[in-house]
Amino acid sequence: MIFKKGELFNGPGGLSLAAKNTVVIHPETLEEFRIEHTWSNDFDQNACRTYALNICGDENDPSVICGPVEKLQINQLPEIQCFAFGFPCNDYSLVGEKKGLGGSFGPLYSYGVKVLNTHKPKFFVAENVGGLQSANEGRAFIKILEELESPGDVEYVVTPHLYKFEEYGIPQARHRIIIVGIRKDLADEGIVFKVPAPTTPNSADYKTCKEAIENPPISMDAPNHDMPRHTTRVREMLSYIPPGENAWYIGIPEELQLNVKGARLSSIYKRLDPTRPAYTVTGSGGGGTHMYHWDETRALTNRERARLQTFPDDFVFTGSKESARKQIGMAVPPAGAQIVFEAILKSFAKIPYKFVEPTKKFQLSCLQKEKARKVAKNDINADDQQLSINNI
Repeated sequence: MIFKKGELFNGPGGLSLAAKNTVVIHPETLEEFRIEHTWSNDFDQNACRTYALNICGDENDPSVICGPVEKLQINQLPEIQCFAFGFPCNDYSLVGEKKGLGGSFGPLYSYGVKVLNTHKPKFFVAENVGGLQSANEGRAFIKILEELESPGDVEYVVTPHLYKFEEYGIPQARHRIIIVGIRKDLADEGIVFKVPAPTTPNSADYKTCKEAIENPPISMDAPNHDMPRHTTRVREMLSYIPPGENAWYIGIPEELQLNVKGARLSSIYKRLDPTRPAYTVTGSGGGGTHMYHWDETRALTNRERARLQTFPDDFVFTGSKESARKQIGMAVPPAGAQIVFEAILKSFAKIPYKFVEPTKKFQLSCLQKEKARKVAKNDINADDQQLSINNI
């Protein structure tokens, strides 16, 4: 069984590489279940070129449509049975302001809803940051889940879950909400998705950043492996920062300390701890936010960051160094997403696999109950306040 896949906000292709690499064969019938790229869209030209080059084999492949999603003729796109979208996370991130649906990026998820209503794929995979569930005091997450569950004249059984990727063999502490939806008529026939069980649930088994970067060694002529340049002052400061510490380490001489007022972000000039997974790879930020080697007094190269995101060394990121950094940081780790796609295909093949219960507080029924509880509490508080005023 082949599932033709469409994708919005494709980025460099983390989700699509995972889908492309996922093949499930039924042990008895030998039927093959796999996913094939059909079309995708993103507004970032370099991301589209990267995606087309690595997923399609030609950076000018016309099936990768570069342009604003608002101008995409969704009803004219080829038929699909599978849909993926890592809708923009800028307005939901825990790092920045939580603008939620009020931000310029928040409403973009609605184009994914439109694809579901128009093409009615058999399943979908949606990805976003962990901060999604708290945006707009939780209202944004409820609205998104409600619309994904009932995007129009089709319904889906949705399973949101907070995946801690370090528990799935990824050498990075990266926590993301992934929502899997199975079309309800298929779910009623027994195709049920379960959250795949972590492959490395114990911290002692986590894959370390050192292992990911050094084993095997990265060839010096590998793509996107240009060594960063730093001032003498920055290199001197880094020499005083132990692995796992940052620019606020007490042992840095006063003359090398940063003169920063206000909030002190923990990731500023933070060096990796070689005995642990890396902290979260990001795609933006100014000086001091490029992730720093545990031994060498420098920032990581883009290829080293890509290793932490589980991209293979022959996966080429096009554009400038900063563009490549952005693409890498915004991507979904392919090795992590592949575990999810494999569980989906096994669900369709009806092959058993180890699973865990989905994050309870993220389930729509729980969110709706919590919302009703807050509304009732606010009503009681309002009544008490009015009673106090009347008694004055």
